[in-house]
Amino acid sequence: MELFVNTRFAALVLCLGLVAPFGPVAFAAPAAGANCPGSCGLPDFTGLVEKVGPSVVNIRTYKKAALDQSPQMDDQTREFLRRFFGIPVPPAAPPGSGSAPKGEGQEQPTGVASGFILSADGYVMTNAHVVDGADEVMVTLTDKREFKAKVIGTDKRTDVAVLKIDAKNLPIVSIGDSKKIKVGEWVVAIGSPFGLENTVTAGIVSAKGRDTGDYSPFIQTDVAVNPGNSGGPLINMQGQVVGINSQIYSRTGGFMGISFAIPIDEAIRVANQLKTTGYVVRGKIGVAIDGVSRELAESIGLGKPIGALVRSVEAGGAADKAGVQDGDIITKFGGKTVERATDLPRIVGEVKPGTRVPMQVFRRGAERTLQVTVGAWAKESDAATEKPAPVPKTGAEKSPLGVAVVDLNDAQKKELGVRSGVLIEALQASASGDGLRVGDVVTVLNNIEITSAKQFKEIANSLPPGKPVALLVRRGDTAQFILVRPSPLAR
Repeated sequence: MELFVNTRFAALVLCLGLVAPFGPVAFAAPAAGANCPGSCGLPDFTGLVEKVGPSVVNIRTYKKAALDQSPQMDDQTREFLRRFFGIPVPPAAPPGSGSAPKGEGQEQPTGVASGFILSADGYVMTNAHVVDGADEVMVTLTDKREFKAKVIGTDKRTDVAVLKIDAKNLPIVSIGDSKKIKVGEWVVAIGSPFGLENTVTAGIVSAKGRDTGDYSPFIQTDVAVNPGNSGGPLINMQGQVVGINSQIYSRTGGFMGISFAIPIDEAIRVANQLKTTGYVVRGKIGVAIDGVSRELAESIGLGKPIGALVRSVEAGGAADKAGVQDGDIITKFGGKTVERATDLPRIVGEVKPGTRVPMQVFRRGAERTLQVTVGAWAKESDAATEKPAPVPKTGAEKSPLGVAVVDLNDAQKKELGVRSGVLIEALQASASGDGLRVGDVVTVLNNIEITSAKQFKEIANSLPPGKPVALLVRRGDTAQFILVRPSPLAR
């Protein structure tokens, strides 16, 4: 019988100093000073837990009881429903009180979470969703002292909140650099999952810059994080905080191996503003953006799929004043490369409103630099309302792109907010399948600005069949590129 030895297991045996006989062969502990394949032993987290643990706090939130309360439900389930599904669940009646609620106005527990101490004079950082809607916030230290906290400020875009408790000479965390963390390195979370205070879990960094639709790019880890861990620190092996545990990916409500933390660099920048003014000021240029696919990048000559595609420009906004147009692809802002569309809001947001910065855009096959004076976000912004384009009743011949187009008159151009373009009046099935609609306005075809139906037809007739061509289409208040393959059957 042949004997197969797992070399990785053998290396682990050597590292741990074990003796494992395999027939006539035995692996013994390596001699002092001998080289050891891989890591000789597992990481020891005890030192960093002793260092950081006293700076981690338990947070409980309370809300005035309503007259009508739901059936019994524990705090953790209630927090989970509120955090991940947006379902507000009133607090349950206390034990021994039956189903009758307490008197209106009495504060009842609504959630449990975590946080960490930023300064010796009592500033505490946690998640914004932890304190959202709370009438009272209580902070408990590891030495069992309890304080009523004041909410200094919250920022829902980054999910960061700063609290203040009336205490002095508190143990504080050491802040690390989230930009320096590496995928695969060990990290530790300390928090209060399900109310179990000062629980320590460990894992590795699974990915960086993970976009989940929120403002900040998250640090993804496999550290066990559950309801109650929210707002607690993510710590590197040097005992430094590199993130704030904020979200989990779960189909069950419990940990499934994927958790997300807010990078501490962004969190501290936000916290500093919250401490100073109670709110966060961010730069804004006034554009609605979308991503750039590889196929689109190749069809318009951009080369690689980078940048943010401008779908619409806010009238009178910073981008509008700088000359940005629908269909522009913003590739650099203030000297920083916009690798993905989601990078742009963060890059612009870091710029102080009123600052004039260079912005590089790709427009109709060429790069150009615009100067933009950054504006500021208002507290509330109205969503753009899509307006349908008017559809003329006149006829037109179909083109190799499977569309029939007509000219726009001056009144239509003014109403649609375009300087030029042609209106799609009719479609063949192939063009409809590509995503075009009757009423769309084509402003650019094959990197050429369209000024008339005649010009559109001439360009369309010259396109090679089968090769994707990009049309910049205005639909309502937004613009987008749509790729269409010219068909010889449509000629």
